[in-house]
Amino acid sequence: MKRAARGFTLTELAVVLAIVGLLLSSTLFTLSAQVDSRNRSDTQRRLEDARELLIGFALVNARLPCPGTTSGEEAGGGAAGCASSYGGFLPARTIGFQPADGDGFGLDAWGNRIRYAVSATQWGTAPARFTRQHGTTSAWSMSQKPADLVVCGASPAVAAALACDPNTAVTNQSTVVAIVFSTGKNGASGGGANEARNLDGNPLFVSRTPDPPGATGGEFDDLLVWIPVGLLYGRMVAAGVLP
Repeated sequence: MKRAARGFTLTELAVVLAIVGLLLSSTLFTLSAQVDSRNRSDTQRRLEDARELLIGFALVNARLPCPGTTSGEEAGGGAAGCASSYGGFLPARTIGFQPADGDGFGLDAWGNRIRYAVSATQWGTAPARFTRQHGTTSAWSMSQKPADLVVCGASPAVAAALACDPNTAVTNQSTVVAIVFSTGKNGASGGGANEARNLDGNPLFVSRTPDPPGATGGEFDDLLVWIPVGLLYGRMVAAGVLP
């Protein structure tokens, strides 16, 4: 007698589909993690390239550029102060950075505009020290320090504070002359208190390892690099811009 062909039962099909779903979700999660890691590495490289271009601009012009505001051209600089020293964007068109969008703003690997802040320390009664064209290189003094920009490992407890809380300082206020940063995958609209300090238009910034949503201080995925004033002066001396 010929035996009837036996198919899968609904229970067996459900089990198979569940296993396939788990395998697919695991694969997609792995791929997503790989994409995120690649984007962070690519963005870190772009920030470092931008830092080199900013230093190159200083070697040619004996000053740093101002941040851009409405385009990838610097806003201010030379004989005037910057339009926005702490809340602007990388002047990608001015320094020749790529990739950039149609308005000339430099982009990170997520397509977000790269941000840039520069010291606004005065030079006597003149506009900002490090973005001003002084006329002669002798006007530059190796003893001049930024005295405003500072990087903390966490947002200060007092929201309006312009100095790091104890044991949270990454730099001091005499170290950093410029900061270049990406707002990360979540862009300017994500994150919590720590990320908010990078977008509030003042000289205090936060740099820390990534935090997931729900962490103390909120999600954090910003990436920052900065130019220490000693590095800037050292490169200018090596290039013969400073004696």
